[in-house]
Amino acid sequence: MKRKIYLFAVTMLMMVASFSANAATFTDDKKAFKEAAANMTDEQKHARIEEIKVRVQEIKAMDKSDLNKAEKQELKAELKSLKHEAQAMGGGGIYLSVGAIIIIILVLILIL
Repeated sequence: MKRKIYLFAVTMLMMVASFSANAATFTDDKKAFKEAAANMTDEQKHARIEEIKVRVQEIKAMDKSDLNKAEKQELKAELKSLKHEAQAMGGGGIYLSVGAIIIIILVLILIL
């Protein structure tokens, strides 16, 4: 019985470690894109965003039925990379959690 529990625990730890490694790779890519965007002027950023839009439209218009699995995975990876780059250029937005929204509402109720 103990052996099964240990085996399960080790398996779960391995899975968590692999997910963390993938997350680290994506954050490294995002940091590189943000650094590149910081060195660009506004005109260069707008031009790059237009290039990204054109490439995404080309990929959407492609006939993907005759591509093999490896080519489809490459396209998917390219789209993810383009998405991360576009987000780094645009600056993102403001995200609020549910808890933050509840706290804001409570503060507004107390003030009014």
